[in-house]
Order: sequence, then structure tokens, then C-alpha cells
Amino acid sequence: MPTEEELFSAVDALLEEEPQLPTPAERARLREAAGITQARLAKAMKTTLQTVKNWENGRSEPREPRLSAYQRLLEGWATKFPKPAAVPESAPSAPDANTNAVEKAAPALPVIAPASVPVAAPETGTRPPSRRPARLRAVPNIAASPYQHGPLAVLDGDGSAYGVDGIVLECPATTIPQLVDWTLKESGIGAARLHRNGKESDPLIVLTASAAVRLGLPERLDGHEARRSLRLPEDHPVVRQVTKAKWKLTQRGFGPWARIYRPAKSGQRQCVQLAILPWDALDSRAWPDADQLPPSELARVLGVYAQRVITPRGSTAVSGLELMTALRPPTRAMKNEATSEWVSGYNPGSLGTDPVDPAPPEAPTEHPVAQGWTGGFLDEEAYQWVRNPQLLSDEECLRPFAIGLDINTAFLAAAARLVVGLSGPEYVQRPVFDKKIPGSWYVDLSGIELDQRLPSPFTPSGLRPEGPAWYQTHTVAYAVELGCNVQPIEAFLRRETGAYLDPWHDRLKDAYVDTMADLGVSKDLDDHQFLAAMEQHKQTDSGMVAVLAAIKATIKGGVGKLRERPQGRHYRDGERWPALERPTWRPDIRAAVISKARVNMHRKMANVAKATGQYPLGVLSDCVVYASAGPSPLDFLPYTTSGKPLPGSFRLGPTPGLAKVEGVQEMAWAVDLMEKGLNPARHIKGRDAVLDEGE
Repeated sequence: MPTEEELFSAVDALLEEEPQLPTPAERARLREAAGITQARLAKAMKTTLQTVKNWENGRSEPREPRLSAYQRLLEGWATKFPKPAAVPESAPSAPDANTNAVEKAAPALPVIAPASVPVAAPETGTRPPSRRPARLRAVPNIAASPYQHGPLAVLDGDGSAYGVDGIVLECPATTIPQLVDWTLKESGIGAARLHRNGKESDPLIVLTASAAVRLGLPERLDGHEARRSLRLPEDHPVVRQVTKAKWKLTQRGFGPWARIYRPAKSGQRQCVQLAILPWDALDSRAWPDADQLPPSELARVLGVYAQRVITPRGSTAVSGLELMTALRPPTRAMKNEATSEWVSGYNPGSLGTDPVDPAPPEAPTEHPVAQGWTGGFLDEEAYQWVRNPQLLSDEECLRPFAIGLDINTAFLAAAARLVVGLSGPEYVQRPVFDKKIPGSWYVDLSGIELDQRLPSPFTPSGLRPEGPAWYQTHTVAYAVELGCNVQPIEAFLRRETGAYLDPWHDRLKDAYVDTMADLGVSKDLDDHQFLAAMEQHKQTDSGMVAVLAAIKATIKGGVGKLRERPQGRHYRDGERWPALERPTWRPDIRAAVISKARVNMHRKMANVAKATGQYPLGVLSDCVVYASAGPSPLDFLPYTTSGKPLPGSFRLGPTPGLAKVEGVQEMAWAVDLMEKGLNPARHIKGRDAVLDEGE
């Protein structure tokens, strides 16, 4: 007699076996008996129409987790629709003639449903089921709706391509050319244009380490040279495969962000973007821990970013710059009155298609136009200032806390309704200052007397200017606001102007606010509720925390890209570098954003000082530190008698331009740093890294 232990072991072994499915013909019979089409079943199982067909003709079998779900569905149908005795199990099911004709006429396309689409449950009543197929929406067709599966997918090593809204596609590709063909012809991946005169976003396929290996790519780039250049050598088998298939690579080659394309035909783009995770495509500073997420979760995170910002096209800095162009395309279709033909013309409000060189004082010193220039340079940068510790009062030193306030996306807030130059610079001698004209002004602001407990609004160091210097329009306008009678000596001005960054600001603002709301920090919270929500928001959803970090990095990086410096050890001053050939290489626009952000910060600090007599201990970019009688900013921020934040001062909240707590430390700690010449704003968060500019 077998022992109980032996019987239980045998039973456990049976339970561990994979679920046994009916024969393929029986699967088809049960589905048809339930009145469910293959397309609807594909939606419910989150797979493709062709995969369901393969299950029902015996070409392939489902794998977990679909295997168990499919078995459960078939068992439910089998209970309700027992097999008629007259029909042998091996007999093929008779397909619907109309359906079969349609399937033969059109290629099989992947059809995926959101997770909310349920599988039809067996009916519990005694009424016989209807044999009429359920009424469904038309099966999506790539020719009519090419992007029904979202902007991107994360491809894993087993061929599963995880997209937005929980969809999963099965990708049969085993080479990069096959992957490109599948993406363009079968996947239904991509995104519509953000502006009617713009271009559709190329589909993005993100490769996990196992997917990269499956497609013949190295899991890591080998060798010092390859790691430094971050691209495969031209003789690598994968690069040869791409070339042999008549696909092209951009000048940056096959690196972490590889763009594979063919020249457009009849206005149709043929381009696929690849992001290779094991090659550090997602920078951990912009996408914290994103490369450690499961493929389905990473697809959700990148999908939210793509839907709210733009389909990633490289680093967040690259995406930030690409977003500017996507929202302000340089050209539009125009009708030639002479020939009545449609031609490409300048799109008003954009930067156009031709690069514009800056004025000599606006350029970095290595720029060709700056060679031989001795007239000084524009120095519009973010604050890095610490108050002289000798100017600390005894009352301030005795306060127990130092609190850092951080301005939400300060650069983005500064970009709102910012009028910038769209044309090249025009040199003017002895100009009359006009705050409505963007440009660079050579003027002496050293005679303006300001309280030494505040940083100077005219220099990044916060020190008083020592003589004439170049300033951006917003800096000079603030000097006028402070009562100075400015008399510019010379200027480089731009006569054609516009709010170029407005749509960029609006889209990123909405993305930031919506993501903060996803983390439980909404605009309708009062100050106490806001502070409480901010204490917990990073524990709410790690995926949305990564999206928030990426949005902030997009803002900072996009502004930085406007003045991208040359790269590479072989560069020599005076040579042109690739970034200069972009219409979006505009250091004057970057200077305008930073100038306005710094002026905004100074105005708030001056208003707080006027209302309360409190002065900052230090400022680093958009972070300012104050002494406080309590551990909360509510203990020192000014409020009106009605309990509202004082207009013009720092206000707490989750929208761009409002403030949040950066960190709280003991006042003795801050005083000690200041006496050593160190900036408490740099370290208030409890780390030694420099705070991110523009956050």
C-alpha cells in the first residue's frame, strides 16, 4: 500500500504540471459556440489576432500567464457548451464564410485590448445562448489607424513586447532588420503629431538585456573605445545586417539610442527608434531606477511620459529640445499663388530651418564669432550665493532651524509668456532701453545700492557688479523696476520676436501638475495638506516618481541644450561643432530663461525681507535657505491677516513657480557651513551633490 506521503507527492506533481488544453479544433468550437470572434478573444487575452489563430490551428501553444487564463475560459465554455455527440473532437470547425473571406483579404494585425476589457463570462440563466456573434467595433487597421497600440513598447527576451495600457504584443523578430520591419508594418506602434504642421513620432522599441542578446547585440558594449564612443563598430554583424537590408543609421551610429531609417517616400517616414537598456539608454539621474523595472511597468512609465510630454528620442535633454520643435514646427504647407502648388514655407512664431549665429557677447568663448572678441560676455546664470556670516544677526543665529525652499521647475515657470528673439541680432550704439525688445545690453549697473543681506540680482555670484557688463533684457528691466535710470552703451537686439516657448511651457506644466496629482499632491490642497502630501509622495508610486524626475530633467536639459557646448577631446576653439547647425542652438533664449528665473527669485526674496525683515542665508539656483523658529516653512513665510500667502512672496504649492521644502537642518549646522565659506543651500537636503538647476 502506498503511504500518504507518496500519494501527496504524486498529487503535487500532477498539480505542478502545465494545464492541459483541449485540442485546437475543440478550442475553436467552444469559442464559436460562445459567439466570440477571434479578434475579441485576442483583445481579452491581450495578444494578437494571429496568435489566437495559431492556438486554434495547432501551430503554437499559449504560455503563462495566458495559459492558465485560456484554460479557465475554455473550461467555462465547455461546461456551458458540451461537445455534441455527433461531432467528433478531431473534426475541424466550419469557419464563417464572410469572416474567412475577410481574413484572407487582409493581413493579420495585432489587436490588443486594455486590461479593463473582460472575457465573456458564461451565462448562468437557462435561456439558450445566442449563436449570433457579439457586436464589436471594427478591427483596427494599420492603414487607417496606424498607432492603435501606443507610442512605444518594451521588448523582452521571449518576444513579448509590452506596450501602454497593459497591452502585450508577440514579436517574432530575431534580428534587428526583422524588428524594424515588424515595428513599421505590424506592431501599430507610434504617435500622432503634436502640431498640425509637425511630424508623427517615430515608434520607440526599448530593448531589455535579454532582448538585446536575442537580437544579436552584446549585453554590454565591450572594450574601452566602444564604451567611450557608445556605439557598435561598423563591422559588427548587426550593423552589417542593417546595411544589407538597405536600412540606414544616423551619424551617431548604433548606440544606446539608435535610429534606423530609410529615406521618406511620398511623405511617409520609415524610421524606428531603439533604446537599449543595458547600454545605459535611461540615465539614472533622469530616470531613477527605471531600468530595474519589469518590462510591463517600464512600458507604463515610459508610456505616461510619452503621452504627457513626447515619445523619448534620446536623453531627457534631447527630448526637451525635440519637444520645442514638435510644438513649434519650423515649416508649414503654403500655396504658391503663381503655380497653385503647395510648397513648404516658414511657420510664423518658429525659429525656422536655418541656424542663426549669436552676437559675440552671447556666445561661449570657443564659438567662432567669439574669436578675437574683447568686449566681454553675457553672464546670465543661476544663483550661487551665500551671505557673509558677519551679517548674521544674533536673533537669526539663535533660531533652531534652517529651512530650504525649492521653486518647482523654476526654469519652466520663467518660460511662461516669455518673449524671445526669433531672428538674428542687430547691433545698436547708444540705444534707448525698451523692456519689450529681447537682446543683450551693455550697461553699467554697479551704482545701484542694495542691502548686502540679499544677493545682487545682476550677477550669478550675487556680488555687486564692478562696472559695465552685458545683461539680458529681463535683468536690465529689473534694474529699472528697482529705480535705476539705465543708459545702455551698446546692444545686440532682435527685432522679430515671439513667445516661442509658450506651447513648450504649457505642455510641460500640465505634465508636471498631472504627475504630481498622481502622487497625491494636487492643486486643491491647503498649505498644511500640501506639506503632509509632500512628505509621502515618493512612497506612493515609484513609477510616477520616475516620470516626475524625467519631466524635471526634460525641462532643465532642454534649456541647457539651447547652449550645448562642444564635446570631444579633439575639439579646438574657433571650430564649429554639430550643435551649431541646429536652429534651436540659441544661447540668447537660454539666457532669457535664466535671467527671468533669477529675477523672479530675487523679487520674492526682496518682498519677504520687506514684509518680515528675514533674509536668506544662501541661494543655489532655485533653492533658498532661511532661518526659522520652527521646523516648518509655515513658521517663517509671510501671510496676510486673512491667512493667505503674501502676494509676491514665496508660496507653497505643486505648480511651477510655487515652492516646496527642499530640506530642514539645525541652524548651527548652517552657520558652521557659512563660516567655512560653504553654501547651506547646496547641502540642505542632506547630500553633497549640487541641486538640480531648474527643478
